[in-house]
Amino acid sequence: MFCFQCQEAAKNEGCTVKGVCGKTTEVANLQDLLLFLCKGISHYTVPLRKYGIEIPQINKFITDSLFMTITNANFDKSRFTTRLLMAFEMRNAARERLANTGTDIEGITFDGALWVGETEVEITEKAFEVGVLTTKDEDVRSLRELTVYGLKGMAAYAEHAFNLGYEENEIFAFMQRALVATTDDSLSVDELTALVLETGKYGVQVMALLDRANTSSYGNPEITKVNLGVRNNPGILISGHDLKDMEDLLKQTEGTGVDVYTHSEMLPANYYPAFKKYSHFVGNYGSSWWHQTEDFENFNGIILFTTNCIVPPRKSSTYIDRVYTTGASGFEGFKHIGDRKEGQPKDFSAMIEHAKKCAAPKEIETGEIVGGFAHNQVITLADKVIEAVESGAIRKFFVMGGCDGRMNGRNYYTEFAQKLPGDTVILTAGCAKYRYNKLPLGEINGIPRVLDAGQCNDSYSLVKIALALKEALGLTDLNDLPIAYNIAWYEQKAVIVLLALLYLGVKNIHLGPTLPAFLSPNVVNVLVNNFGISGITSVDEDMKLLLETVESK
Repeated sequence: MFCFQCQEAAKNEGCTVKGVCGKTTEVANLQDLLLFLCKGISHYTVPLRKYGIEIPQINKFITDSLFMTITNANFDKSRFTTRLLMAFEMRNAARERLANTGTDIEGITFDGALWVGETEVEITEKAFEVGVLTTKDEDVRSLRELTVYGLKGMAAYAEHAFNLGYEENEIFAFMQRALVATTDDSLSVDELTALVLETGKYGVQVMALLDRANTSSYGNPEITKVNLGVRNNPGILISGHDLKDMEDLLKQTEGTGVDVYTHSEMLPANYYPAFKKYSHFVGNYGSSWWHQTEDFENFNGIILFTTNCIVPPRKSSTYIDRVYTTGASGFEGFKHIGDRKEGQPKDFSAMIEHAKKCAAPKEIETGEIVGGFAHNQVITLADKVIEAVESGAIRKFFVMGGCDGRMNGRNYYTEFAQKLPGDTVILTAGCAKYRYNKLPLGEINGIPRVLDAGQCNDSYSLVKIALALKEALGLTDLNDLPIAYNIAWYEQKAVIVLLALLYLGVKNIHLGPTLPAFLSPNVVNVLVNNFGISGITSVDEDMKLLLETVESK
């Protein structure tokens, strides 16, 4: 195997024996092969669109497949083997549709569109041959992978929107066109760089789509005090990102005597008006994703993964038989709940019955945290915010969104938040907030100094807030705002957020705790020279630099 798609890449170079995330060589290779076949399918769907032919099943298949290969989403070898056999069926169907148009399909030479091998042995052998390192040129490989990882993040957001009944064929079309482009040896480095920025463009579009899907379905997030304590009933702890799963679970647990708690990236579900009506929706339990082994032991009840962020349990873990997965997520040994059928909700009944037999959660903390500062809520407070900025009460906003992770070096973000001057405000989205959202950082004129917009996909809210501030302050350039970007990344959803910011022209982003291993030195130079991207150094040095940058404006 070779994998360097996440921030934990071994030695910041790549995992070659087993993923630091826990992914086995077998699973890594099967994921590479699934991606290879998705590129092959796209070689047929892209020309089919010239005839006005859209195949919804393939759009969904490719989106789901990309999502399944995101870091920490799915570790289940059997699920990937089954999906590879489905890929052959999808590809052959698309090939036949294209042939029926009179197109000369023999002109398609990409191996992923031609290869046939349906036995497990053939699949395993082929999986070794189609990985990242088959692209020999380091810079081309870097730009191709940057695009692919952006597409994976895009797929995650498109999947969540789709589950709520929102989709845009233009997004599916771009994803497939971009997959084909990553196989085109004739494209220059400049053309691939343009493709990366175009990926950011569609990143903005898919995040806007998901924002519309979430708010239309559940209302605009509101300022909310989220309970951190527990009650005496048995509980289900829901993790991941999918709000449709949250809705189905809350409806099916109502009146059962089973309480529901959020974990990690599902925390922002507490901010939506539609979910607040459920009296058995208690609040948030535990911390960010990498603390789950301890959190799940203490919870005592059932855990439901709706998406990525699975940490393989230790052999001694006592919660293994209490974990369920659904959607793109999976792990051998965890029970899996199938997809919705014919528009019906997912069937969580077996999981709920299991929960009734469990002990109540162990209390690990008490109190409340405040969140719900998505764009609609902050814009409602615009006059108050603008007044604070113009009076000097708020000197600077620091965007500190992104991902949390296991590296000791991520203590940097806690220390950075603690040392920020009292006239600064943190704008955040994603699980990076767990590094500082429980710190007593206070308020400025009634405005909390940590404004949590929600999940990583809610980074769109941070863009909307910045655009609203730009207009209110009469500025012409986002980079003239009193905003600095100090973003933590871990996986591919953070990559699409980064590309979206670059497409919008945001400059001087600090990215940590390390720069991505998949960026070649030359590609790093392009990002530095054109966008001012840099890595983090020390808290004191970075803070001085970022504060001075604002004051110079």
